[in-house]
Amino acid sequence: MRELKFDNRFVHELPGDPESGRHVRPVHEACYSRVDPLPVRAPALLAWSREVGELLGLDEADARSREFAEVFAGNRLLPGMEPYAACYGGHQFGNWAGQLGDGRAITLGEVINRRGERWELQLKGAGPTPYSRHADGRAVLRSSLREFLCSEAMHHLGVPTTRALSLVGTGEEVVRDMLYDGHPRPEPGAVVCRVAPSFIRFGSFEIFASRGEESVLEHLIDFTIARDFRELAGETDPALRRVRWFEEVCRRTAVMVAHWMRVGFVHGVMNTDNMSILGLTIDYGPYGWIDDFDPDWTPNTTDAFHRRYRFGEQPRIAHWNLWQLANAIYPVVRDVDALERGLALYAEVYEAEHRRLMREKLGLTRSVDGNEGGAGGADEALLGDLHRLLREGEMDMTLFFRRLAAFDPAAVQPGLFDDVFYDAARREASAGELERWLQRYAARLEGEGVAQALRSERMNRVNPLYVPRNYLAQQAIDAAETGDLSVLERWLEVLRHPYTEQPDGERFAGKRPDWARDKPGCSMLSCSS
Repeated sequence: MRELKFDNRFVHELPGDPESGRHVRPVHEACYSRVDPLPVRAPALLAWSREVGELLGLDEADARSREFAEVFAGNRLLPGMEPYAACYGGHQFGNWAGQLGDGRAITLGEVINRRGERWELQLKGAGPTPYSRHADGRAVLRSSLREFLCSEAMHHLGVPTTRALSLVGTGEEVVRDMLYDGHPRPEPGAVVCRVAPSFIRFGSFEIFASRGEESVLEHLIDFTIARDFRELAGETDPALRRVRWFEEVCRRTAVMVAHWMRVGFVHGVMNTDNMSILGLTIDYGPYGWIDDFDPDWTPNTTDAFHRRYRFGEQPRIAHWNLWQLANAIYPVVRDVDALERGLALYAEVYEAEHRRLMREKLGLTRSVDGNEGGAGGADEALLGDLHRLLREGEMDMTLFFRRLAAFDPAAVQPGLFDDVFYDAARREASAGELERWLQRYAARLEGEGVAQALRSERMNRVNPLYVPRNYLAQQAIDAAETGDLSVLERWLEVLRHPYTEQPDGERFAGKRPDWARDKPGCSMLSCSS
């Protein structure tokens, strides 16, 4: 395996924990604690992303080497690696939780690739750290496979996201109570290597503000801007530079959430410690994908009662989380009006981006008043009525928009939408209203003056055919737990091209089967991993 070039600015430029060892402790005035991964019994590569490998300068021969599995399971360090676990806090389900930190994630270092790009390598499930509280720092194959798969799927869908390099089995078992119902069982262990320009999160700033450690807070803000927001380096006024930085965080977060809503992704646990400062989707835990369109659905069993993080609430929760970040950085910024402008910018950017993406999903290029990308009240009504129809008819969101791309107002197409319904009775009950909506839609398309073939092509570029539905991920998990990796490999290959119909890909494009409606892992999931 070839050498990687490391430039570990996080540990070189920020204050660290003076104590050593894995013992759990409060960590003050420090951004990280140095800790090595805990070796595992029998590391074995289960899957890897060739695209992420290329980013880092690694190829197939590297990935298939014994050393690769040992390094990315945590058994061996490469020259230049300086492992650490980060200190941060966070609001969990709306309540301040105090110190959290990397309880089972250990960053190996920051790789600089041949293009000069910086990529942090982080092992999740690599053993206990000072932030593990009462946990063992390990992860099971079930959750690790889901994170690996979804990280790469989201990238290919065009959603801002962290990436994943590898999935390595440990040869050890980890005991978990998947449903928190008093029935723990041993499961195969695994380690996923997560990759991102930065793993700094909202909670990284909250922890220091909560403790009044303003010097560290200021240091971390200025470090983050200098390393990760280099486009702001030209602003010479430090106060204005910090304001511009917060505005950029708000903008990136808005764009990310708008893309979540476009593809039907539900994060499931939008705590502030799970919000990336770069506006990347981070920490894939009890996430899910909208099958039948339901804005009130959450995949997280812990959130089943309050549904704080349900699909339709994600834009508002992201705004609330940004408020908490604003509160955290106020002691350094000390400009309420500027922070409020940033928060207002989030709302403006989200609304504009959401309208643009929804217009593209419908194949519309102009608002009804003829302006490119305009608001268009009639279009808002058209989309709102569609969302209500999708929900009341219990229709599959992903399949509906793919079928809509094939809709030709000039041709009779009986049965075009029959397979998007989950219930035959609802299909019959919705038939008349769907027909009336399609008539309105056809009239709207006539005003566009775009040829059917071109419109269909455009729509299929933004409306995926293949998304990592929970039941499909569970099938890959079930097979992998028996040693069969072929399902995962085929599924990963399909997800590399989510907008293009693929030979023999039908089984990956179908709506959720009835047997998966309430099956654990296929409907709702817990944070247990």
